[in-house]
Amino acid sequence: MTTSEDLDDLDALTTLADGVRRRAYRVVADGAGPVGRDEVAEALGIGRTLAAFHLDKLVAAGLLATSYARRSGRTGPGAGRPAKLYHLAPAEHAVSVPPRAYRTAAELLAEALDETGAENVLNEVARRHGQRAAADKTAHGQRTATGESEDVQELLTGHGYAPTAAGHPDRIELRNCPFHRLAEQFPPVICGMNLAMINGLLAGAGLDAAWTARMDAAPGRCCVSLSKTKTD
Repeated sequence: MTTSEDLDDLDALTTLADGVRRRAYRVVADGAGPVGRDEVAEALGIGRTLAAFHLDKLVAAGLLATSYARRSGRTGPGAGRPAKLYHLAPAEHAVSVPPRAYRTAAELLAEALDETGAENVLNEVARRHGQRAAADKTAHGQRTATGESEDVQELLTGHGYAPTAAGHPDRIELRNCPFHRLAEQFPPVICGMNLAMINGLLAGAGLDAAWTARMDAAPGRCCVSLSKTKTD
């Protein structure tokens, strides 16, 4: 039977059926930080009022959240009103028809691994999975490794990590964790698995000599970051 939570998730995702709204969501999702209405309007080639309308619909659906800040960086009298900014909401939305409990199964498996201390096996499996996934794309001509930051970002974007150069060409942060909910419940198990899989992706794509992944937990992003390997 479909639950009320399923219906709420369906309502949220249905909000993205509108093409303009879906593009507005993507602009915010791809942003390196909170995004303003003017930026969305410019990116989509629409008016500011229409951009605000679609952004606020996404907020009402629980897909985006808002904050306020002065974009000029000035404070005090004459600094102007804070701008309304948009960023991804932390809530997750998924719909399965008929209902499936894959998340529950993942939680049970993670708990079992945590209790039995089988993290080493999990990490090796995750590394192999990442290596195969990246190698398959390379073999089918979908990407060619050059070792540049853009190559790593393209690789990790394809796996849901939402990478960003973080203002430095030799460093990459991951704005999204594909395993966020499980990582909150079982940090050592899932974060270790995540690092192992990213190392596998780098190896499979031929990028492991040029880039190094490491644990680097911080609020609001994935627990792994990457940096360009220094050569003497």
